[in-house]
Amino acid sequence: MAMKMGGDVALKARREVVWSSLNDPAVLRQCIPGCEELEQTGDTGFRAVARIKVGPVSARFKGKVELCDLDQPNSYRITGEGDGGVAGFARGGARVTLSEQDDGTHLVYEVEAVTGGKLAQLGQRLINSAARKLADEFFARFAKAVDGEAGAGKGGDTEAVGDDAPATE
Repeated sequence: MAMKMGGDVALKARREVVWSSLNDPAVLRQCIPGCEELEQTGDTGFRAVARIKVGPVSARFKGKVELCDLDQPNSYRITGEGDGGVAGFARGGARVTLSEQDDGTHLVYEVEAVTGGKLAQLGQRLINSAARKLADEFFARFAKAVDGEAGAGKGGDTEAVGDDAPATE
């Protein structure tokens, strides 16, 4: 099942601080919902373990993530894949772009992902809703980590679309 989602977040921190935090395993480990492990495996690679619950399906995903097309401190592309055993798999990528604003940094993200197995059987709306919730939670935590205050960044104008779901809900 394919999914596309995107959004933007206004952060109070300078672009260099945001860039550094997006590349810091300790910061990311705190921000990724359900993250149990996050280890840097090279200059641009990470190995991760996260426990995720989507509707009635709960699984421990083990995966790897690679950063590519790095344009410090402006943008990069993330590609990754995760295996949740009998729950299924997820793979995809995201484009993250940072730009300066008067009072901080504007972060824009665009995600494309494919799920299979039991996850894909849950239905597009449930998958999209769970993905939106995870993105919102990540960016709220990330904003708190880089801005130093709670609630500074909500998920922005997050929109999820899929093969059998309308573009706007």
